[in-house]
Amino acid sequence: MFNRKKSNVEKIRNLKLLISKKYHLSDATIISIAELACHEPNCPPLETVITARLEDGSIKNWRIAKAISEIEEFEINNLESHTH
Repeated sequence: MFNRKKSNVEKIRNLKLLISKKYHLSDATIISIAELACHEPNCPPLETVITARLEDGSIKNWRIAKAISEIEEFEINNLESHTH
């Protein structure tokens, strides 16, 4: 029925840990990671969106133009956050 690849749970856990360490996020911060397909012009075919919801209600977002499975640690270390 649905032929989607299952996300690598260990990879996602590792990415969340890297984000948490890089930005000194508390254990109460909720980090979500989603892999999105884009069909718009000038848009990467796959994009990973990382969102951190902090205790104070603020939200930080990061985007990487790759599939979750392809993200390397150096890419996390080079991210700049966008706070909302």
